[in-house]
Amino acid sequence: MSPSFARAADPARPLRVVQVGAGSMGRAWLGTLTASPDVELVGVADLDVERAEAAVRDLAGGVTVGASLGELIPATAPDVVVNVTVPAAHGVVNAEALLAGLPVLCEKPAAPTLADALVQAAAAQATGQLLMISQSRRYFAGLAEYRRRIAELGTVGLLTTGFARAPRFGGFREEMEQPLLVDMAIHAFDTARYLLDAEPVSVVCQSWNPAWSWFRGDAVATATFLFDGGARYVFTGSWCVDGLETSWNGEWRAGGSTGTATWDGEQRVASSISGAADVPPGEHEQIAGALVEFVAALRTGVEPAGTISGNVRSLAMVEAAVRSAESGGRVEIDALLELAYREALSHPVPEPIRACLESWGTPSAALGVKAVAQQESSMSITPTSSGPAGTSLAPSPVNPSGRRRP
Repeated sequence: MSPSFARAADPARPLRVVQVGAGSMGRAWLGTLTASPDVELVGVADLDVERAEAAVRDLAGGVTVGASLGELIPATAPDVVVNVTVPAAHGVVNAEALLAGLPVLCEKPAAPTLADALVQAAAAQATGQLLMISQSRRYFAGLAEYRRRIAELGTVGLLTTGFARAPRFGGFREEMEQPLLVDMAIHAFDTARYLLDAEPVSVVCQSWNPAWSWFRGDAVATATFLFDGGARYVFTGSWCVDGLETSWNGEWRAGGSTGTATWDGEQRVASSISGAADVPPGEHEQIAGALVEFVAALRTGVEPAGTISGNVRSLAMVEAAVRSAESGGRVEIDALLELAYREALSHPVPEPIRACLESWGTPSAALGVKAVAQQESSMSITPTSSGPAGTSLAPSPVNPSGRRRP
């Protein structure tokens, strides 16, 4: 990726930002943007203009408010867009910004379906603009140190996450079919890709809902992923535990050919090779870390970790886990991507995006990831057209404020 916005190469001038979305997560982003010396907030768009006005009321002057991105682009002349809308609106907002020549930093998940995410990847390729997904839980000093410790372990054979929280969100999450897998697990799945520096091949997943759960859908799940190179990643999580909760990042353990390393999800990192340490928080963590990497990518041309083409694989892990939990069988990631690609080709999209999609041939090649052959197994299944590639992973009903967990 090379910087497509030439003025972004001037570090002396902050990037002019329009933020789209002014719900509770939008307010968190407003605080991050206004605290950063690298950007200047010039506009906030939300379908609820009164909500946008209330969100910026206590900010410094010079922030223009409107009902849409299209309204604010000519009024504010932004350099970049930060998209904090609900997942169902991500594709529309991102495409509008990219086609207008504006790079985008978008909240996770990239899209409500894998097919929608592929369309967004095509939009980024067609326009030559950066679309980065903010997987904010990649940005912890403890996690970065843990990755360094894992590199000491030789060949990693097993990586595990134990996640246990008891949030009482109320609202749409407590009505979802798969609240844990869809709304939370993508953080752990994406982190596993980061730690293993590898890509998922297949998954077997089970989910269920204990009798005492306050969720309508399955609040507990265990998923075993096979990664290329042979490592297994096992996620075991619950959103309805009774005591002894883990960090929001979960508790991690990696076993390799020369040792073992653990991370408590916060500051404590330990390994059998180099001992234990408490890692102080970094200067820029969570969404602040995503913003720093986004700005650096535009200034230097160094590709960030969260590009849409890479993030598609994290979203695919979620869809595959949901499909496996529903079917009881193994789901192959590449088969799921192929199905999503065929669905994406049927979407009504602007011609430049369609032409890019049609030129791909296979989604794995287009996304810069070598396809991995499906594993021989009597449990292996190929997703059908009624599978998760066409199943929305967005919260239902859609939450207009775009609220997120802590």
